[in-house]
Amino acid sequence: TDEIAALTAGIIALDKSVAEATEQRKAENVEYKALMANNGVAKELILFAKNRMNKFYNPKLYTAPPKQELSDEAPSFVQLQKAAPPPPPETAAAYMKKSEESGGCIAMMDLLVKDLEKEMTVAEAEEKNAQEDYETTMSDSATKRAADSKSLTDREAAKAEMQSALEASVGEKKSTTKELMATDQYIAALHAECDWLIQYYDVRKQARSDETDSLEKAKAVLSGADYSLLQRGSSSRLRKFLHRH
Repeated sequence: TDEIAALTAGIIALDKSVAEATEQRKAENVEYKALMANNGVAKELILFAKNRMNKFYNPKLYTAPPKQELSDEAPSFVQLQKAAPPPPPETAAAYMKKSEESGGCIAMMDLLVKDLEKEMTVAEAEEKNAQEDYETTMSDSATKRAADSKSLTDREAAKAEMQSALEASVGEKKSTTKELMATDQYIAALHAECDWLIQYYDVRKQARSDETDSLEKAKAVLSGADYSLLQRGSSSRLRKFLHRH
């Protein structure tokens, strides 16, 4: 019974642990996907800004966007103004200063991109390891649960069999007890009869002897002998005593 209770509690605890691990894995996966999405957007924005800066300060590194088909309507003046690049610096000194500033900004953008890529690489590796650990845990838990469930089923079957055997033994004991009581009663009655026979053995023996003697005398009378002193009264009393007992 204690083993069955322990196995049952163990299975319940295992199921709870599996459910908690599953919820945790889902939450980690959601967090991982959000991180990858956010970092991906941030990386694209930084690379877009870097490419725009290269267009003006380092045209050789500029990557033009794919061409779009022109609509039938001519662009408005406002659209042209928005698409127009800013005016170039007025002096060489100002141009050099802007180039240096842009170089520092681009370097910072590259550093940010590297940090984002590194964080995404680490997150991807951690996600992969976490998923592998989760799958291993689920496999081990399933194996253990199957083994515990089989053991629990076997023990419950053994318990049921023992209970059935116990009930059969109890029934057999009751039947045997009744037979024993009947035997005891028979022995008691037989013992009482034996006691009576032993108690009146001498009397019965004397009565039988007297009866035999009387029969011999009666036989002699019938044969012609004269027995005037035949004690009929005594024999009659003995017969009545024997009939009463």
